[in-house]
Amino acid sequence: MSTLEQHVDVGVPIGKAWDILHRVEDYPRFVDGLRNTRTEAGGRAHLGVEAGSRSRELEAEVSDREGEHVMEWHTTGAPDLTGSFSLQSIDENRTRVQARLEYEPGTIRDTFGGPKGFAQANAIERLVRSDLEHFKEYVEQGR
Repeated sequence: MSTLEQHVDVGVPIGKAWDILHRVEDYPRFVDGLRNTRTEAGGRAHLGVEAGSRSRELEAEVSDREGEHVMEWHTTGAPDLTGSFSLQSIDENRTRVQARLEYEPGTIRDTFGGPKGFAQANAIERLVRSDLEHFKEYVEQGR
């Protein structure tokens, strides 16, 4: 199992970042490869993913540790992915958003295609970094 952690500092209060993070329907606006998303009953989310030349429909369970500003999620079927978003107040107008992703590289390659080994890890790291930067732009533009 591989673990990736990345963070970005955003110029909004923690409450605003937390609220936007919970709008699953907005994820395609800042997460590359998501073509559609929706919140479902019971803390579940449906994600339509397109990566490379492959499309997949994924279901995820989402839970909060709201007092700690941590959102955790995991897919309920293949591929087996687990992750979290942790928010930490830097000051009254800035928030650090930490993303954590746990994945099996071979499973990701089999599910979505792409390179093997180190090249794949670099591609996933670049993708998560890019998504965090897009999230930063999205929240700072006041959406």
